Amino acid sequence: MSGSSFGKVFKVTTFGESHCHGVGCIVDGVPPRLALTEEDIQPQLTRRRPGQSALSTPRDEADKVILMSGTEFGRTLGTPIGIMVRNKDQRPNDYGSVRTQPRPSHADYTYQLKYGIHASSGGGRSSARETIGRVAAGAIAEKWLKTRFNTEIVAWVSSVGDESLAEGEVDMDTVTREDVDATVPIRCASKAAMKRLSTVIEVARDDHDSIGGTVTCVCRNVPVGLGEPCFDKLEALLAHAMLSIPATKGFEIGSGFDGTKQRGSAHNDPYVKKGDRLGTSTNRSGGIQGGISNGEPIYFKVAFKPPATIGKEQHTATYTGDDDVMSAKGRHDPCVVNRAISIVESMAALVLADSAMQQLAREASMPITAEAPYLSFPEVPAKAGAAAAGAAVAESSPAKRSAETDAASDAKRAK
Repeated sequence: MSGSSFGKVFKVTTFGESHCHGVGCIVDGVPPRLALTEEDIQPQLTRRRPGQSALSTPRDEADKVILMSGTEFGRTLGTPIGIMVRNKDQRPNDYGSVRTQPRPSHADYTYQLKYGIHASSGGGRSSARETIGRVAAGAIAEKWLKTRFNTEIVAWVSSVGDESLAEGEVDMDTVTREDVDATVPIRCASKAAMKRLSTVIEVARDDHDSIGGTVTCVCRNVPVGLGEPCFDKLEALLAHAMLSIPATKGFEIGSGFDGTKQRGSAHNDPYVKKGDRLGTSTNRSGGIQGGISNGEPIYFKVAFKPPATIGKEQHTATYTGDDDVMSAKGRHDPCVVNRAISIVESMAALVLADSAMQQLAREASMPITAEAPYLSFPEVPAKAGAAAAGAAVAESSPAKRSAETDAASDAKRAK
């Protein structure tokens, strides 16, 4: 089945359906000698597992991860890593009606049209059980990013239905996963908003209905230069990753749709000196400009629709076209955002790890010298004009450094 793999250098392929024997993934491109055990992966799987509270599906799965290959004595071997999580609480008989009638807003009908067959128990590959492989692979990507760049990725619930966190209620510069998990079961990172957001889900659940919401994510300490213009811009890859998650319906980065209401003079991010590099005094760009990371925190928001399976009776039709009424069975979430946190974080980690490895390969192939390291710009006098600044940048350009390196090599061979 094409479409089950993600990434180019750091590549994950997921497998499994919602009610088969198990789900998992194969992760290729993980560097060798990275410290890695099941304990590095399990916490994120535990954060997304079902049955955590009355606000989620009662399906009881431990989601215990098993590392099948690619590691030895707690270190990666540089070979493909196989990961397996067994399904223990399957109830395929809850879905007998799916064989004769497609569920409203589910993937039953479209899978049947595309493949001529579909998994009749649960959602098959369209089920959120598939995301277990993504989360496991994302935990590995995140471990490498943390080790290599000290990258931090934190997501939280920012709205449920019509109830949203107030602007600035969560500080994107300092929020941690501990802050998010301190607000279980809603995971909104704001204790003041816990009851307000949880109540919206409880009301929908008690009415045998469901509700949607949004998840916001921030990625800090992301290296400069990630993203491959024009078609693999970093925000495009993030949008691709997020909109591949089940139940997602929207994505915005930086100022997003609100930015369309501003003038350029108000929206632009001015450059300032931050330590030994340039940065921006504001971050409406969301840490990405021209499709390339600029070193500022990357932040974005993902919209999730109400879960399609609800307890209310719904009108539908049989596959032969006869009008029918369906009352869904099975165990399902009244809202998915509180369990989607680790999925969003993991997909962000997969994008950043894959992009970083591509950029590291590019940098390794560029001719450099100790005097002119990659992306090192000489100091420009504070009052220098544009011409002087332009000349300084030209002096440090890759082409200039390449010519100098070639000349030095020629002189060395001549001796």
